[in-house]
Amino acid sequence: MSDDGRGLVLFLGDSITAGGAWDERLPEERTVNQGIGGDTTDGVLERLDAVVAQSPDVIVLLVGTNDFGNHRKSAEHVVRNVETILVTLRRELPGVRLLLVSILPRQAEYTPRIEEANRHLRQFVATCHAQYLDVWPALADGDHLAEQYTEDGLHLTDAGYRAYTDELVPALERLRGLPPMSRPITAIELDEASA
Repeated sequence: MSDDGRGLVLFLGDSITAGGAWDERLPEERTVNQGIGGDTTDGVLERLDAVVAQSPDVIVLLVGTNDFGNHRKSAEHVVRNVETILVTLRRELPGVRLLLVSILPRQAEYTPRIEEANRHLRQFVATCHAQYLDVWPALADGDHLAEQYTEDGLHLTDAGYRAYTDELVPALERLRGLPPMSRPITAIELDEASA
């Protein structure tokens, strides 16, 4: 915990997460960046032990775009893997606050699969007591990543990260305002409940 009681915020994902410079963009937060360039949902699944070992208070998960781009996976594959990631994190870190960020817009050819995956994930998050942050409206121009936020149609420029961070900061505040997701019931509470 930091001096103001804020716990560790762990960013988990691919190059979009890796390039975030979260300690600079979120100076009030204690952050650790576990983004890896080129990573996929399969890759994140394989490295969840390292995430759990950090014992973060908050996890911000953004992953999936490389499954579509480099690996030609289906929306179903991405959804299944992200669901498994979230369920595993909830099981291993019962009190963690989980924030799933929608898969970002990119070139238009990927939009149908991204939108399908995002639709399913938005519906799923409540199942494992996670929150969902839809950044598509802030970053998209119709069916693709807005040109002012990217140079290659996929990765974010500084302006893109600013637009993303503008959505992320209030989402983190809302997340912290919610009660802890899970905690053991103490004997005192049980006694009070039966009184």
